[in-house]
Amino acid sequence: MTETRPRTPPTFEQLRTMAGQEVGVSEWTTVDQHRIDQFAECTGDHQWIHVDPERAKRQSPFRTTIAHGYLTLSIIGALALDMGIVPENTQAAFNYGFDKVRFLAPVRVGSRIRLRTTLLSMEDRGPGQYLMKAANTVEIEGEQKPALTAETLVMLYERRKRAGA
Repeated sequence: MTETRPRTPPTFEQLRTMAGQEVGVSEWTTVDQHRIDQFAECTGDHQWIHVDPERAKRQSPFRTTIAHGYLTLSIIGALALDMGIVPENTQAAFNYGFDKVRFLAPVRVGSRIRLRTTLLSMEDRGPGQYLMKAANTVEIEGEQKPALTAETLVMLYERRKRAGA
């Protein structure tokens, strides 16, 4: 697989022709204990397998803490933005939902992950509105099995030109 990182954001017209194509691979990012602890604080999910390294070392089948699955899922948005796949001339982009989310392998503390994204469709939803569906795989450096796969749905709003401008 080749790595593709858009140098400049695609246009809406370009994205409409790219269904089935890989649109980007993010840089690697580290999932450290501090990030896991911050997620636990925000969500109230303080399960020991995520936040207690000593207990995890003794009792976890992974012998270390692991990231929350939802933490890994939530990182998709930031990694996608960093890849530059949001079309130029976008006024706004909103999460619309997920399809087919599967958590396939744990992300051990200290692991590096990255996002690989393939565009599935760009559906017109009205003047200047598009529903972008993408297949996402969060890869774990050095591991055969990915952390997760998920189809994301993002509603994009194209910036309109003002009359007389």
